[in-house]
Amino acid sequence: MLQNVAVIDIGKTNAKVLLIDLGTGRELRVFKMPNRVLAAPPYPQFDAEALWSFVTQGLTRLAAEHAVDAISITTHGACAALVDDAGALVLPILDYEYAGPGSLPAYDRLRPPFAETGSPRLPGGLNLGAQLYWQAQTFPEAFARAAHILTYPQYWAFRLTGVALAEPTSLGCHTDLWNPWRAEFSTLVSAMGWRDRFPLIRPAATQLALRPALAAELGLRPDTPVLSGIHDSNASLLPYLAREGAFSVISTGTWMISMAPGAAALPLDPARDVLVNVNARGTPTPTARYMGGREFDDLTQGRIETASPSDRQAVLAGIMALPSLHPDTGPFPGLRFGWTSEPATPGQRCLAASYYTALMGATCLALIGAEGPIHVEGPFAGNPDFAEMLATATGRPVLAAGQSAGTGLGAAMLAGPVGLPRGEAVAVTPSTDPRLDAYARIWQDRVAVLWATRQQDGDQAR
Repeated sequence: MLQNVAVIDIGKTNAKVLLIDLGTGRELRVFKMPNRVLAAPPYPQFDAEALWSFVTQGLTRLAAEHAVDAISITTHGACAALVDDAGALVLPILDYEYAGPGSLPAYDRLRPPFAETGSPRLPGGLNLGAQLYWQAQTFPEAFARAAHILTYPQYWAFRLTGVALAEPTSLGCHTDLWNPWRAEFSTLVSAMGWRDRFPLIRPAATQLALRPALAAELGLRPDTPVLSGIHDSNASLLPYLAREGAFSVISTGTWMISMAPGAAALPLDPARDVLVNVNARGTPTPTARYMGGREFDDLTQGRIETASPSDRQAVLAGIMALPSLHPDTGPFPGLRFGWTSEPATPGQRCLAASYYTALMGATCLALIGAEGPIHVEGPFAGNPDFAEMLATATGRPVLAAGQSAGTGLGAAMLAGPVGLPRGEAVAVTPSTDPRLDAYARIWQDRVAVLWATRQQDGDQAR
């Protein structure tokens, strides 16, 4: 039985190498570094070699301290590596926040409709298909040398094993490249002549062999299996997939991703950053997202402070953050951020930011028809004010998994189940304080008016 699983977890903001004990589900060791974007020609790019150095050093340290039974991988989406026959990058790995891939109007005429892919049109390079099209048009000679288009988790698996694979959770996260209902490539892939560039499609739990020379260099057993890897939001969802009935999971980090297996059937609005992800079982999953972690950091100005009773009273009296700091993403595209009243203290700012992210989360859940209990993974799971407002705004219990990100545990579970099931968190129920309910209703009413006005203005402009 595989027990100690080393996980390579590359998020948009930070990268980690951690060790998960599948016997208990606990993190035994964590190494962390910022995931830098290099402002270097020919476009903003992820520092692949710095990440590789960090990964190999982390694995070496884990191997020196513990028995490592397997390696698993999880990364953010909207990212791919183009490699040649020798495995070298033909172009740098593009940062999806770069505006370039959104600058070619011809792509909008080529991409399949939402009904085929469950993928909305997103800004910059958030649609992986737009990235690939832009790279092919802008750097045709380099693009022509690409033997493989590797989604991001599978790029790191390729560097560890030399085996090129593709995988559904990464292909199915707003890429325009995948049909989640038919579990096959979209019509865009064949139309662009890219099908032969994508390797064989295999599940995230596919076991590969670590390259022998690399195993010796890292101090790992030569038979240490490498799991081919999973998209990070779907790693957070994986521990819950065995549950019956309707529920939702909010995976938090730079992005706040709301996923609702068993959601009520309702039309999904692609204009509001709503999409269809593909979970680790290959099943289409209604999903909504916005940059919750990024916006929270911006609102708090990086200073976290517990609200005093007077801070709480002032916020509940009407200090509200209204969407959106990043208006190109999230459920209210085009709305411009504003405070109803500027917070006077860091405590007020943190509390108002917590309420804002919870109310935005509640909006996302409503847009995808979420029902049942709400499980929160990642940093916001350690924020009680967020949990209380989310429960109050939705009228449903919120179960916080704890401060450690669920992505690591989910990725480790590709190697096998947890022997000791994670203890169920105590549910946070809707507040009995009428001021919280009033705050939620007032915020929702204000935002509804702003959104209706925005829609009306847009209709008139058209």
